[in-house]
Amino acid sequence: MSALLFRGNMVKNIISEMLGKSPVHPIQRHIETACECASLLPAVFEAANLNDWDKVDSINAEIRRLENEADSQKLKIRSNLPKSLFMPVPRQDLLELVLVQDKIANLAKSISGMIKQRKIQIPTEMYQDFIGFVELCIDAARSAKKSVHELDELYETGFRGAEVKLVQDLIDRLDKIETKTDAKQDLLQQALFKIEKELPPIDVMFLYKLIDKVGSVADMSERVGRRLELLLAK
Repeated sequence: MSALLFRGNMVKNIISEMLGKSPVHPIQRHIETACECASLLPAVFEAANLNDWDKVDSINAEIRRLENEADSQKLKIRSNLPKSLFMPVPRQDLLELVLVQDKIANLAKSISGMIKQRKIQIPTEMYQDFIGFVELCIDAARSAKKSVHELDELYETGFRGAEVKLVQDLIDRLDKIETKTDAKQDLLQQALFKIEKELPPIDVMFLYKLIDKVGSVADMSERVGRRLELLLAK
């Protein structure tokens, strides 16, 4: 038994040496930063609805800082990603994964900036449902992060073995969350439609846009899953 384990470790080490330095950890740190951006959104909406615009400014500044950090991480990954012929998946596929992850951070910055600049507040009658929608979209981002955190073993084993099923299960869960966010987005748009005549038209326009942007956080998270599926299929 110990001899088999020793041989297994030797094979794993040989594969790792052939592949060169794994790019997985920087990619994982990148999605952690992107997810942290998104996770601050509920606090922005809460502060805005409490008319605490100083707090909105403070949270917006933190989201911008994190988004800039995500951009720096993205550039480092692009510069340092190995060009080895022995990589288990094409370099371009990993770059595409990072670009999709980065859009989560970009969306969080855009949403926060819109709230700050336009001083947007969510109508009281739909506030709780809206926050539930935001939290569900963030849950999608966290699920995407969890899926990417399984890349270590996949990369070291050449994207083969039992780990593939675990990642596929996580991707399937991500799909289900994204489907739920689509349904909640439709309900929110219907709720806004019912009260839009009571609101200034320009506010209504930006509220619809805001709902779409928040929903896009879940969409981009689901696309992370799609990129992972492509990696598994190689």
